[in-house]
Amino acid sequence: MKITLIRHTSVDVFPGTCYGQTDVPLRDTFEQEASAVARQLEGLSFDKVFTSPLSRCVRLADYCGYTDAVRDDRLKEIHFGEWEMMSFDQIKDPHIQNWFADYFNVPAPGGESFRMQLERLSAFFNELKSFPFRHVGIFAHGGILTCAQLYSGDIRTEEAFSFMHPYGGIIRIEI
Repeated sequence: MKITLIRHTSVDVFPGTCYGQTDVPLRDTFEQEASAVARQLEGLSFDKVFTSPLSRCVRLADYCGYTDAVRDDRLKEIHFGEWEMMSFDQIKDPHIQNWFADYFNVPAPGGESFRMQLERLSAFFNELKSFPFRHVGIFAHGGILTCAQLYSGDIRTEEAFSFMHPYGGIIRIEI
């Protein structure tokens, strides 16, 4: 099955903020960014379209013409727990050093680790495989796009954060 994953457009949040699952606003440039994304999706035909339920993804899916996209909580960004909406520079929690040393396995207090996010996306993909879809579209977040590439084997765990998908970025995988 082919899967096209689309990252939401840029958010109106101070750089370095742990906004994870907080429903944050989009920048004033949404229309221009969304238009560029829509052009890249022209001519694609999806059997089914899914979206994270967070407004930054739903809004882009709607703009691109997928108002019936199925919302699924498993497509949400990583949950930063107690660190949500805090700047990394503001976090005084000594636990953050453990997280920086092993974000893959160490969850934020009251949140989740990257492994936990990967496991929730893996459950979504495993369920998706039971349907006869040939091409699926997914509007999601940077962390989800990275998890998708890990799931498909396109990248290795140690490469997971060597780059970040740009806002409005699109990747394609096969599962």
